[in-house]
Amino acid sequence: MNPSLELQLKTLPSEPGVYRYYDKNDQLLYVGKAKNLKKRVLSYFNKNLSGYRIKIMVSKIQRLETTIVNSEYDALLLENNLIKEHQPFYNVMLKDDKTYPWICIKNEDFPRIFLTRNKIKDGSEYYGPYAKVRPAKILLDTIKHIYKLRTCNLNLAPNKIAEGKYKVCLEYHIKNCEGPCEDLESKEEYDEKIDAIRGIIKGDFRKAKDYLVNQMMKLASNLKFEEAQIIKERLDILEDYQAKNTVVNPNIDDVDVFGMISDETAAYVNFFKIRNGNIIQSFTTEIKKILEETDEDIMEEALIEIRQKFGSDSKEVLLPFHLTVEIPNVKLIVPKVGDKKRIVELSEKNAKEYRLEKLKQVQIVDPERHTNRIMAEMQKLLRMPVEPRHIEGFDNSNIQGTNPVSACVVFKDGKPSKADYRIFHPKTVEGPNDFATMEEVIYRRYKRMLDEGDNLPQLILIDGGKGQLSSAVKSLRLLGLYGKITIVGIAKRLEEIFFPEDPIPLYLDKKSETLKILQRVRDEAHRFGVKHHRTRRKNSTIKSELEEIPGVGGKTIELLLSKLKSVKRIKEANQETLEEILGKSKAKVIWEYFNGNA
Repeated sequence: MNPSLELQLKTLPSEPGVYRYYDKNDQLLYVGKAKNLKKRVLSYFNKNLSGYRIKIMVSKIQRLETTIVNSEYDALLLENNLIKEHQPFYNVMLKDDKTYPWICIKNEDFPRIFLTRNKIKDGSEYYGPYAKVRPAKILLDTIKHIYKLRTCNLNLAPNKIAEGKYKVCLEYHIKNCEGPCEDLESKEEYDEKIDAIRGIIKGDFRKAKDYLVNQMMKLASNLKFEEAQIIKERLDILEDYQAKNTVVNPNIDDVDVFGMISDETAAYVNFFKIRNGNIIQSFTTEIKKILEETDEDIMEEALIEIRQKFGSDSKEVLLPFHLTVEIPNVKLIVPKVGDKKRIVELSEKNAKEYRLEKLKQVQIVDPERHTNRIMAEMQKLLRMPVEPRHIEGFDNSNIQGTNPVSACVVFKDGKPSKADYRIFHPKTVEGPNDFATMEEVIYRRYKRMLDEGDNLPQLILIDGGKGQLSSAVKSLRLLGLYGKITIVGIAKRLEEIFFPEDPIPLYLDKKSETLKILQRVRDEAHRFGVKHHRTRRKNSTIKSELEEIPGVGGKTIELLLSKLKSVKRIKEANQETLEEILGKSKAKVIWEYFNGNA
């Protein structure tokens, strides 16, 4: 550490603020915020620092700068702005350079309403942005079904209309427009529609409903029932749209909701903007983890960035877990029950689905990254010192207690390596004894690997519960491998994972990729074992039938089966074919036995 940096560390203030790390080329490495600058910055230079990437970053630090602010929230805002401006290499960022669409109510007489990706500072109203264009289009189509609005770009200033400069177009004749260009619709009537449309976009349907109901009743009282029916159909369209978008109690108003799903390499954050019980904005993003950031760290960054992106000033934010940061005039709530809890769960579900979609895409486009992520996840969940790049699974098959076999299957980087599969026939165990068989097979497998200098697996999976696992552990202890290789058992009933010397099993999420790989190893070991058990039993039956032929021994039977493959073919073979395989005397005995002349 250079003397200048060492001196800076000794004189750090114990105030909230932002710190910035620079390398020898004066490149900004990292921007961070802290409630206590001294305590936070010194933690990076602790000798017991964990995390490979953090150690690499710290080794590059040559200089630091700090800025003191009034509160942790101010630090969070400043940090967010600096990250966006400088994009430091070691900071997590919502890397999202898309231009999202907005719904624009144009600042003009008889305003047009349309989708745009360009915000122009001309006094027009912009609602959004919309993370996906489809919901925005559906909303606009719903509005156009309910209200007749102009689509032309004419200058409908009062003096232009009064001078009779314009004539109605086709849109008027096909009843898509009320003809304000010829003063067939007053500005007051048009503005009333625009006011109701603002409400719909904001999630407030009351004005729109009142407007349509009044129109319908007025037409009905004038005996214009067909026109009243058209208005009724428009009201139905509006109510249908509202029903599809209402997700909670309509009394839940002006709320932001965040949900998060996280794994070893990234976090997936979903955001809902809710007004009058309706989701009027929905956005989900992936945030890569760079320096082993906690979920709380990432949520704080996402909270500020996303609310800024969508222009939200809601005074209430629902979260899946507590944050230490306090935002002035904003309540951060972690709901425990009720509709608010359900909407947070819905947000988390959206984040989870987004993650699955991303993982499927990565699996196709970048299979190596997909594998690395799964290996890292397995290492963490199974409490392993290293990633399980080489897994071996064992299963015993001894249906009806006869012809027992034990299967060993091998998975490398999460995929079957069939060339390395092995079948074991127990030598020291008599009768159906799963525990003794497992003990023998594990010992034989790894004794041979040690003798031959083969690479040992990082993970051994035993199909069964505590009994089978304990038997396997005995053999590993004898070989001096216990503690050097992770070994677990998987029970079929509840798919619980057993660890040696731990009475409490591990229950993995049913959708967890770690559990899926363990299940696949278990099922493959079972399939491979059953297949060879059946083959052995079948061969045993065949041999017993051929052994009944007087004068025919084991070597003759094996030679026949190697050439003709089955008893059926042996029975059907003519004497000449048998002679070619066995010679005249033996061929005659077998042919006469099956043809009834013995």
